[in-house]
Amino acid sequence: MTATLSSTKARAALRTSARLSAELLLIFAMLAVALWLLGRMWSVVWPLVVGLLLTTLTWPVARFLRRRGWPPALAASAVTVLFLLVAVGVVALIAVPVASQSGELTDGVVDGIQKLREWAAGPPLNIGDDQITKAMDSAVARAQDGLGSTVSTVITGVSTVVNGLVTAVLALFLMFFFLKDGPRFLPWLARQLPGRLATDIPTVATRGWTTLGSFVRSQAAVGLLDAVLIGLGLWIVGVPLVLPLAVLTFVSAFVPIIGALFAGFVAVLIALVSNGLTDALIVLAIIVVVQQLEGNVFQPMIQSRGLGLHAAVILLAVTLGGSLAGIVGSLLAVPIAALIAVVWNYVREELSEPSPEPTAES
Repeated sequence: MTATLSSTKARAALRTSARLSAELLLIFAMLAVALWLLGRMWSVVWPLVVGLLLTTLTWPVARFLRRRGWPPALAASAVTVLFLLVAVGVVALIAVPVASQSGELTDGVVDGIQKLREWAAGPPLNIGDDQITKAMDSAVARAQDGLGSTVSTVITGVSTVVNGLVTAVLALFLMFFFLKDGPRFLPWLARQLPGRLATDIPTVATRGWTTLGSFVRSQAAVGLLDAVLIGLGLWIVGVPLVLPLAVLTFVSAFVPIIGALFAGFVAVLIALVSNGLTDALIVLAIIVVVQQLEGNVFQPMIQSRGLGLHAAVILLAVTLGGSLAGIVGSLLAVPIAALIAVVWNYVREELSEPSPEPTAES
């Protein structure tokens, strides 16, 4: 018996598809407006984000002091002053020498890419295609134009000194207020919201804060271990620019997957240019060993709670963030993706129906 197409079901399916398409378009339009507003308010949002990230690093110390009976204002002031002293010490001991050597680092990467190009053009590859040549020229130009600014941006945190000072001052004040009044924010927010929002939003905010703090502190600890071990290995091998490469390794730890590949690539290129192929292979082996220790030993020990994101999702998030907002987008991509996952998981929990109670067998 031949089945005939039901016009009623087809119209119902088309209406459902149209409704879903309209709802998706409305959601995308709202996201576009939100991103536009975020861009317009970036001068305020960026210090807020920096202050929030700094608070996740310093909150354990402030919480320890508050539990010992320190008043909130005194604990926040002590932690802020201590953080400021540490930051000034880091700038004096590390950032200034690294900034002075950023030009040499850029030249080393460019020379390394040029050597790779010459090697690819010779036997056995004999690559002479014009498109590949143009791609290599583009890579050299991007490295020469971008790496120096990347290193200086990583060190200063901003593209200009004036914006950097404004951002740093605002972020520092915001960090102080977050440390001082942070525990009172969610109860105050719950009192301002109606109905279920008084429960839902504080719950999501608490989970998001826990996830964000876990990510920032664990990545900082793992990045510090990576920087120390890789820097020590580079120093033993005799590779120049050890301090800039160690700082680059530490900062790159905040960009999962891609950051480690980028920092390792730069270190191998510098070793290839300055010390030759043998030392470059030794550096590559050191980086591989350290990365294996990080993935199998450091991360499970330090990061007690994962982000709950698949490696493919992290890779796509970093790529999308970098294409949309450059270095800042790459740094913020994974925390934002983790926060989106927190919201999604909470919504899914609330929308899921409870499992049916098992019935007693008669």
